[in-house]
Amino acid sequence: MWITVATPPFTSIDQVDAVLAQLPAAPEGMEARYVGTTADGELRIVSLWKSRDHADRFFVDTLGPVLAKVLAPEPVGISQALGIEVARRYESQPVG
Repeated sequence: MWITVATPPFTSIDQVDAVLAQLPAAPEGMEARYVGTTADGELRIVSLWKSRDHADRFFVDTLGPVLAKVLAPEPVGISQALGIEVARRYESQPVG
């Protein structure tokens, strides 16, 4: 599993929604996506992927062109993303 923590090139969750609305479908290999702001107001997008390859393909092949379309004519760079290899996975269990 691979986790990405991205700082997008915009500042509002509404802009995240606009970008996500332009995506053709749920990204292959993405297990979950979380969007929120830090204590100092910076936007972060945390995604859980089946593999690093899935995340890399999404950022290059899908997200890059969509960002270029949504943000044009401003210069576009892929959002800064920190990748983390998952060593252990802990999940809450339903109380039954």
